[in-house]
Amino acid sequence: MADNPNPAEGDKGKRRSLFGPRDRLKPVKAPPPPERPKRKQGGLIAVLSAVLTVGVILLIVATAGVGYVKRVVSSPGPLQSEKSIVIERGAGAEEIAELLEREGVIAQPMLFQIMAISQVYGRLKAGEFLFKREASLREVIDTIANGRAIEHSITIPEGLTSEQIVQRLKESDLLVGEVASIPREGALLPDTYKIARGTSRDSLLARMEKEQKRILGEIWAKRAKDLPVKTPGDLVILASVVEKETGKADERSRVAGVFINRLNRNMKLQSDPTIVYGLVAGKGTLGRAITRADIQSNTAYNTYVINGLPPTPIANPGRASMEAAANPSRTRELFFVADGTGGHAFAETLEQHERNVARWRQIEAARDSGGTAPAPGFGSVPQAVPAPAPAPAQRPGSNTRSDNRTAPATTGTVATRRGGAPDPLADKTYDLNSAQTIPTTPMPGGAPAARVQGFAPVPASGPAPRSASDASAGTKIDPLANRTFDLNSTKSVPALR
Repeated sequence: MADNPNPAEGDKGKRRSLFGPRDRLKPVKAPPPPERPKRKQGGLIAVLSAVLTVGVILLIVATAGVGYVKRVVSSPGPLQSEKSIVIERGAGAEEIAELLEREGVIAQPMLFQIMAISQVYGRLKAGEFLFKREASLREVIDTIANGRAIEHSITIPEGLTSEQIVQRLKESDLLVGEVASIPREGALLPDTYKIARGTSRDSLLARMEKEQKRILGEIWAKRAKDLPVKTPGDLVILASVVEKETGKADERSRVAGVFINRLNRNMKLQSDPTIVYGLVAGKGTLGRAITRADIQSNTAYNTYVINGLPPTPIANPGRASMEAAANPSRTRELFFVADGTGGHAFAETLEQHERNVARWRQIEAARDSGGTAPAPGFGSVPQAVPAPAPAPAQRPGSNTRSDNRTAPATTGTVATRRGGAPDPLADKTYDLNSAQTIPTTPMPGGAPAARVQGFAPVPASGPAPRSASDASAGTKIDPLANRTFDLNSTKSVPALR
């Protein structure tokens, strides 16, 4: 094909460019983007977005706060040494926080309140609590919330009446509250109890009653089957008499055996503590020696007058005395009297018993006159008093009294013994329990009358007569007089000498 001879004609069908060659090298401005459609403000998505944003922020803050609180509550506290704090019953979180801050136990009372309300609300307890040195806030709250209060020991000796026990509880500053009523005699178990400061008196008494029922049930199940005691209640009555008669552990079963032998023979028990209980109705001790009138007093408890056991216990016996009453010694002994060592001399016959009584009279007379008492021993008789002859068997028994001022009862129907010696039970003009009124005793064969060695009148300014309420009265083992040792622990009972 030949070239177009006429270029002008060939360009007629082509569009001519608006830009020159130079213009084509310049960048072309892009057209503006299309406008977005306008959205409505707010809506669910916006709310969710805001909530999520706030939540994330709070989570970050909370995480940082929790970490800080953990460090604070676990860090050592300001307390420089161990300290016990008493939190009163009914105190709230704010009061407790103020108390702990004032005592230097915590340094952040507001944080304590927050934690107490949020974590242990309603579980903060009253009592006496021991906080260790530099106790953290968490440890302080845990100590109070879990009730790890300091425990104290309170000892109730054996042989106290229920009124005496209640009085002792009233004297304790560890206990709170009033006693609603005096428990039944013999219903409480004497023992050492662990209690927290602020324990109510009624709750402790209820605990003592529960323990007594439990122990009595165990003992009753293991009792000797041939006992004349037929009910658990009667066992407690017998145990209470045994408890008041002796304070020596190794004598309880033997004393119980004497009373069992007497019950089996339908003999009167003739126990001095029953006389005292009938006179004072369990309100305390007699405070003086038992008189002849006391022995003849017609009370429901006087075992010189009534047959068998008293109607109720005369004290609250301990476990050992109940065990002794349930399994007494197998002997033929019917009598016992104090021997001057804190124990008793036992006898199977009236003659043996009278010799033991005479021996005790000699020891007691020497003690009252300020002389040297003879060495303890049974069976010997003072030179001034002949060995008594057997008396007519006008009554089945004799005096089992364990007090330190009593002569044996031999007969109540004749005025003299064999050999012309006066019958002390027939002569009611003097007090068997008082050294000032013991009459002279004629010697056999018309020999001049002679007094028992040492039985001179006690001067008015001398010491008061010892109590005759039981064997332990006025001695080292008297639970009413000595509160420095625990009768329930062999480690703290003083040696008997």
